[in-house]
Amino acid sequence: MIDLSKLTTETRNDKTMNLDELSTNKVLELMNAEDQTVPVSIKKALPEITQAVEKIVASFQAGGRLFYTGAGTSGRLGVLDAAECVPTFGTDPEMVQGLIAGGEQAMTLAVEGAEDSVELGENDLKTHHLSDKDTVVGIAASGRTPYVIGGLDYAKKIGASVISLACNDHAEISRHAEVAIEVPVGPEVLTGSTRLKSGTAQKMVLNMLSTVSMVGIGKVYKNLMVDVKPTNKKLVERSKRIIMQATECDYEIAEKAFVDADQNVKLAIVMILTNLDKDEAEARLKNANGFVRGTIKGGKD
Repeated sequence: MIDLSKLTTETRNDKTMNLDELSTNKVLELMNAEDQTVPVSIKKALPEITQAVEKIVASFQAGGRLFYTGAGTSGRLGVLDAAECVPTFGTDPEMVQGLIAGGEQAMTLAVEGAEDSVELGENDLKTHHLSDKDTVVGIAASGRTPYVIGGLDYAKKIGASVISLACNDHAEISRHAEVAIEVPVGPEVLTGSTRLKSGTAQKMVLNMLSTVSMVGIGKVYKNLMVDVKPTNKKLVERSKRIIMQATECDYEIAEKAFVDADQNVKLAIVMILTNLDKDEAEARLKNANGFVRGTIKGGKD
């Protein structure tokens, strides 16, 4: 028998005991009030989140990758964050990956027993040829998911950086990680439904991990996503707008540089700011490890 009684994510919320008798507006007010407690809980975990970002950046700088691993909602959120890195930061799909217990089918349907398998958590990482250059973030609202524990233990065994993210204090997965992020959000409005506050907390932390790590490897100039992939008409126009904002040029200059740079936003910005041609700007950008500021200064950032 699995004892869930000590997990705050499984306990009942005394503010919502008569949830089924309340008006629609009152239920919404309660949910909104409970959601507002999530950022406060995350703030307390900022030191651990900082350590986690530093490990992820070190992995990227060494040519390593970031893996999220989880089951159910936790796994889906990891897959979502990984998928968003490609268009937002122009990353290779291999660079940030989300693994969910039960595979792709589990994104929309529950796969019976998948989250209970320690071996599956290990095997999924083996399939992706995990190395000591990589970082693994195990996500579990309860903090006890066997699939996640299996992945974390395997990652630790081969020397990868190991991070856990749970929504309970003193979580079991914390004991299997180098950096343990715990964001206890308390009982859910709907008892045990960790897609609510717990899911919100996980999404916010994952936003921090990926976004700040990408800042750390030069994917951002000022507060602009300069490695955005212009994969549709909207993003083409956003790309030109980013060039205009980064260089304070007009639309025509931005559009020309965008074309001359083969739709590489970062390269177009560097070409305008340094008045260099494409090849020279590309070489200088490479020398600065992809940092626009370092390129402008003429050295490594």
